[in-house]
Amino acid sequence: METTINQTPTNRMPKKESFWNLFLPRDYLWAAFIAAACIVSWLVYSDFMDVYEEAILFGTALATIWMGWYWRSFQTHFYTVTAITLMALWMYQLNGNEYAAQETNFFLKYLISSQAAIMWMSFLVLVSTVTYFVAFFRNSDFIYRLSTFLAWTAATMGFVGLMVRWYESYLINIDYGHIPVSSLYEVFILFIVMTILMYLYYEQKFKTRAMGGFVMVVMSVSVLFVLWYVFDRQAHEIQPLIPALQSWWMKIHVPTNFVGYGGFSIAAMVGVAVLLRLSLEKRSPQHRLLASLPGLQTMENIMYRAIAIGFAFFTVATVLGAMWAAEAWGGYWSWDPKETWALIVWLNYAAWLHLRMTKGWTGAVMSWWAIVGLFITTFAFLGVNIFLSGLHSYGEL
Repeated sequence: METTINQTPTNRMPKKESFWNLFLPRDYLWAAFIAAACIVSWLVYSDFMDVYEEAILFGTALATIWMGWYWRSFQTHFYTVTAITLMALWMYQLNGNEYAAQETNFFLKYLISSQAAIMWMSFLVLVSTVTYFVAFFRNSDFIYRLSTFLAWTAATMGFVGLMVRWYESYLINIDYGHIPVSSLYEVFILFIVMTILMYLYYEQKFKTRAMGGFVMVVMSVSVLFVLWYVFDRQAHEIQPLIPALQSWWMKIHVPTNFVGYGGFSIAAMVGVAVLLRLSLEKRSPQHRLLASLPGLQTMENIMYRAIAIGFAFFTVATVLGAMWAAEAWGGYWSWDPKETWALIVWLNYAAWLHLRMTKGWTGAVMSWWAIVGLFITTFAFLGVNIFLSGLHSYGEL
């Protein structure tokens, strides 16, 4: 008797989908848009760039294309930022490319000059924090969706503020012109925008908005600091770069650092949510707020991923900082207070990840550790500037 082999589709190895079939038409348009913007920027500004800055430009373009492919919501965000930024630049050009136009042009004064956009970001962050918590306590899907919209809008206005500020720095004085990541005021705006975007990615990926209020608390505290800094120190005024910061290294070291800070901040606040859930489960297993919180495994996965990504970027930023130090000061490491505390931050999260990955530690201990880690990171970022001195003394508060 002949034996036949069943050739039904269930016994065949499934065909692997082609890499290019994963893309939608919008993804090709996205790549073309970013590539065109990169080429135009290079053609217009190449005379002002050295080879390293050209490499940063094209490298950023490739990273932006990948980001839009990986997270398609980022495409919409970026298009919106680009449109509003170009509108602001056009408004300045209509008014003779004068920095003072922000005081006479209605749209610049109240909406899309750098300072107006950043003030809108600040307002929207505070409102979003409140609405996220209202939604959390009422378990309202409509208010949650409103909160997410407000968070997206806040990130958009903050990003617009940074881009327009970059242009404004050249309007004030061609020698003042610089990427807006040099002062404490500017990096706080960068931190807020990056952290909100990171949170919104996790919100979409894990399909839960319940942690929004917890994460936005850190953003609100940052906004309040920015507002105090503006009104007390006039920190929003654009100043020329000091010699120590006149380097292309700053353009990659600082943003990379703040991706790390954003990840650590999200992890800490998710840790607060984990502790709240554990406390409610212990005291009252039927507590109504338990229905509003995600499961422990979901929150711990977010906490782990946020720290892992933050640690990776912080590691790269530390290496870049050492290379910048070698060029500026003649040595990779000098045990400057800022460098010492950066090492403490790195060791703290390296240990956290080691125990999470090798021992499987989870629960309250790791949540408390993530929270304490944020305080350590805050001191390394801000406390060193206030209480200590050293080679980084130009960052004093």
